[in-house]
Amino acid sequence: MGKYRNIIFYVATIVFFSALMYWFFVEGKTLEIGENIPPAKVTGDTMWETFTDSFLSNLHHPLALLLTQIVTIIIVAKLFGWICIKLKQPSVIGEMIAGIVLGPSLFGMYFPELSGFIFPKESLGNLQFLSQIGLILFMYIVGMELDLSVLRKKAHDAVVISHASIIIPFALGVGLSYFIYKEFAPEGIQFSSFALFIAIAMSITAFPVLARIVQERNLHKTKIGTVVITCAAADDITAWCILAAVIAVVKAGSFSGSIFVIIMAVVYVFIMIKAVRPFLHRIAESQKGKGFINKGLVAVFFLILIISAYATEVIGIHALFGAFMAGAIMPENVKFRNLFIEKIEDVALVLLLPLFFVFTGLRTQIGLLNDPHLWKIGGFIILTAVVGKFVGSALTAKFLKLSWKDSLTIGALMNTRGLTELIVLNIGYDLGVLGPELFAMLVIMALFTTFMTGPCLDLINYLFKGKKSSLEEEDDEDNDAKYRVLLSFETPESGSTLLKLADNLTNKMNGNKSITAMNIAPVDELHAFDIEDFEKEQFKNVIETSEELSLEVTTLFKASTDLENDLTNISNKGNYDLLLIMLGKSMYEGSLLGRLLGFTTKIINPEKLLNTVKGKSNIFNNSPFDDSTLQILDNTNIPVGVLVDRKFSSADRVFIPIFNLSDFYLLEYAKRLINNNNSQIIILDVAGQIRNNIEVKELIRSIEQVAPNHITLYNEKQIEKEFLQAQNLMLISKKSWRGLIDSKSLWLSDIPSTLIISNP
Repeated sequence: MGKYRNIIFYVATIVFFSALMYWFFVEGKTLEIGENIPPAKVTGDTMWETFTDSFLSNLHHPLALLLTQIVTIIIVAKLFGWICIKLKQPSVIGEMIAGIVLGPSLFGMYFPELSGFIFPKESLGNLQFLSQIGLILFMYIVGMELDLSVLRKKAHDAVVISHASIIIPFALGVGLSYFIYKEFAPEGIQFSSFALFIAIAMSITAFPVLARIVQERNLHKTKIGTVVITCAAADDITAWCILAAVIAVVKAGSFSGSIFVIIMAVVYVFIMIKAVRPFLHRIAESQKGKGFINKGLVAVFFLILIISAYATEVIGIHALFGAFMAGAIMPENVKFRNLFIEKIEDVALVLLLPLFFVFTGLRTQIGLLNDPHLWKIGGFIILTAVVGKFVGSALTAKFLKLSWKDSLTIGALMNTRGLTELIVLNIGYDLGVLGPELFAMLVIMALFTTFMTGPCLDLINYLFKGKKSSLEEEDDEDNDAKYRVLLSFETPESGSTLLKLADNLTNKMNGNKSITAMNIAPVDELHAFDIEDFEKEQFKNVIETSEELSLEVTTLFKASTDLENDLTNISNKGNYDLLLIMLGKSMYEGSLLGRLLGFTTKIINPEKLLNTVKGKSNIFNNSPFDDSTLQILDNTNIPVGVLVDRKFSSADRVFIPIFNLSDFYLLEYAKRLINNNNSQIIILDVAGQIRNNIEVKELIRSIEQVAPNHITLYNEKQIEKEFLQAQNLMLISKKSWRGLIDSKSLWLSDIPSTLIISNP
């Protein structure tokens, strides 16, 4: 009876309360007597028609429409962002282009009905307000990513270049306004307001985009990288202060009318710096060392952000300036800032910011530029922007006695406008200062000047190829005579393990070796000023291990959007003799899907599908390597050692199975281990080919003469499990490793660690 107790209680409860509700409904009918209740409508529609009418009504509900818009925007933005990354461009350019594509210039032109369904005019208000929230959070992040201490320490030349890169294009923008005011200024807009907005549009540098490019191109540790980041930081602060003043002037209608607004803005800035900033600093100090921020403090910071944005909006200098200011006065502790950035960055950049790009695209009507004259004006605007920013920054840098290569590089980077430019243009459009035609031209200018940054840097490097910059740190002395090992690691622990292996291969070579430890990090995971701390954490174990081994190691850190390609390029161009990496893990490894399908590659991607169509590869490639490792093996021009780590510590006892004559190059690495690490080598003649090959026998004999009793040859095809487990490391060729995986050999579970060496 006990086991049915719960079932009886459940059934009794359902029956009793169902009967009770039924009684209330029946008795409730009597309460309707005397009430003026209209009869139910009889439409004559079928149940299906009723359902479809209801379904279509739900589709047009404001919330359903907004969610549809968000899904569409994120998918298209990420698609174009991915394409731009493949083209070696920042993903933000793709997201900007996605906005144009979804607007009336393309999607609205060729699919007007679908565009009208997804983006009806009455829904754009909701999209605008949501995108404004995204912008407020974004500007908060931009403010936090500006490290004011860098400006204080490294101002000098950088501030000179920065302010020159503002005043020169600003002046050219005012001059440009003089020629286009009559034709493009909206009715009722004064020349001063129009000219100021065109001038500020010419003067903007997109600090976030520039910082990502500097990281991606590994310039952040060079002097030129420091200079350009500092320039952009000073540029951002100056430009936003000027923009705040310009907005005040435009809203007031004249310079004299804006005096009180500017005074209030100065008071606001004073309060934020002298009162709010110390308060936030005390909060940060109370959280020091905790590694997290509790929800109460998060609420405080968000409250200050919202109040700051509200204050500047009410004053009349736009809420975005308040958000930027709230971020800039955040405690300067980098780790504290990053903890907070991580809480809001994904929502702001992934979910809300693409809404702003598309909202801008919906405003951008490239179809209005239907006259060659308008395109000439657009070209003249682009020329003015490039001359003012690119040429102005480059000539200023050259005047400060930098080389032409460095000056042009600074000019190209400072010419990056990106998202920040779109923010300024939308403010101008909302204020009625910019008309639809001019707005479209300036959006095209923002896209063009951002897109040209990468190709310009490549062209500059090509034109000055072979010329060493005074700002670049290079050390190529005696590299040709050394045995050069490059190890690339993802985690600090794997870096330490690979360094021990590199030491085993080169221990007694003294000055005739060069070991470089490299870490390549995804650029999206980094912020402009936390790189040094991140780099220290990544290399901490490597540095400690190198000190234990008394081993001199060169460290190399790079931020990248394409880890595998950057690794292969550095390996191929760096004149290295051996690349050491860890075997990557597949997303399917150990999963039910992996066991069912029997493959360990990553998720099918467009490149793999394309290669399959071309006949270059199969979709379900039964490779023993993950896609990342396979790409490195296929594209590097030097030997690659892939370590399958099972608590590797030293290569004292090394097992080398020889399956084929092509595996004999492994004996060169055996010889290196004997000479440098005094290793004991066990060679297994799996195919019985060694004793019949005179050349290989001579090689083994030469090794034995130098190091007797260090190499043993076996010809048994079966080796006891205990024997294998007594070894520290197995050396094996790439081809033989694949054979072991395919045959599911027991060796894989018995060998402690395995080094797979390719022979390109």
